[in-house]
Amino acid sequence: MSLSYRQPGVVLTDRRFTVPLDHTDPAGETIGVYAREVVASDKAGQDLPWLLYLQGGPGFGANRFVGRPAWLGRALKEYRVLLLDQRGTGHSTPANRQTLPLRGGPAEQADYLTHFRADSIVRDCELIRREVTGGAPWTVLGQSFGGFCTVSYLSLAPEGLAAAVITGGLPSLDAHADDVYRAAYPRMERKVAAHYARYPQDVQRARAIADHLLQHEVTLPNGYRLTVEAFQTVGILLGGGEGSHRLHHLLEEAFVPTPNGPELSDAFQEEIQGLLSYAGHPLYALVHEAIYGQDARPTAWSAERVRAEFPQFDAAKTLADDGPLQLTGETIHPWMFETDPALRPLRETAEHLAARTDWTPLYDSARLAANEVPVAAAVYHDDLYVDTAHSLRTARAVRGLRTWVTDEFEHDGVRAGGPRVLDRLLALTRDEA
Repeated sequence: MSLSYRQPGVVLTDRRFTVPLDHTDPAGETIGVYAREVVASDKAGQDLPWLLYLQGGPGFGANRFVGRPAWLGRALKEYRVLLLDQRGTGHSTPANRQTLPLRGGPAEQADYLTHFRADSIVRDCELIRREVTGGAPWTVLGQSFGGFCTVSYLSLAPEGLAAAVITGGLPSLDAHADDVYRAAYPRMERKVAAHYARYPQDVQRARAIADHLLQHEVTLPNGYRLTVEAFQTVGILLGGGEGSHRLHHLLEEAFVPTPNGPELSDAFQEEIQGLLSYAGHPLYALVHEAIYGQDARPTAWSAERVRAEFPQFDAAKTLADDGPLQLTGETIHPWMFETDPALRPLRETAEHLAARTDWTPLYDSARLAANEVPVAAAVYHDDLYVDTAHSLRTARAVRGLRTWVTDEFEHDGVRAGGPRVLDRLLALTRDEA
């Protein structure tokens, strides 16, 4: 039975669905998928079209909104919204260090996780759509990885879509993970340079933290081993609109004086462990590179291998050369499965995934070239997480797709820009802009 309840200005309904683990075996094992229905209080009894929201990630449940913030308020003017916890996330059947051993050993766990990519998510959506809308097509809003899923949706089941809106999530249709990261590291350098130009005092602060970590073993309160490489990954903050400012505040309170000399403060350690831990979203680490797997080539820890092509990211070399410390972001490395207690039990599972050579295509170029679904995409100029050139090449490959290329927002523009971003994109799908 579905449970409905209220928050300011909205009525929420918990929706739970049962879907096949493997959609090629619909009579086989099943898993649970959760979604939260949201409708404006004054429209609760109306027959409204549906908008499905696909969260970024992979590995994150849908936003837990209170009321009608960000883009949601605009959507609720005309839609009944479904906030989907993609399989393995949120209230859906979980996949983490505690539950995955139920599958068996690392090889069996890796086999299980191959069913947690965009193609399986899209097929979940199609089963859910038929149950929720009675078969009517719906509009999809895909943010970041949710946009990747939306392009898979256009490839696999365009008949289920009335329109598609993508924010910061147009993937390359054919790039290997190596291509993705070769484009990403120079982009990261640009973001770091811009941060240091804004906050020049942070150059020395970041170097001091790196030097401390090279000379001391630091274990955070949650058991995370803070290495210099782990510290460098706080660069992921620079992909958000407020990220540079958040990074600055983190760095400015890093050290406190103690009888044993300067040490990393409790406040710094508390904040950085929240930034670095994958306890709340382990699928992000486990399947992140798998979202780029589409052929017989293994991903083989692509971000780590490609990083070696950029020696400026070597912290020890940077300190010896008296240069600014480079930071990283949106990359997963094998050492994370040693430093993070939430990932340590899953190291062998991750190795199996990195070695797989049987990935299947996620996108259908021919079908996209013949697309008839109205599609609009926000492409953020120099987006840290999704390469702009890759996105624009894909935009040209999808028939009828209209783009809004902007440097007004970072990757989280649909949150920061809220109603204005969604309004602009919906207008593009209707030829109103």
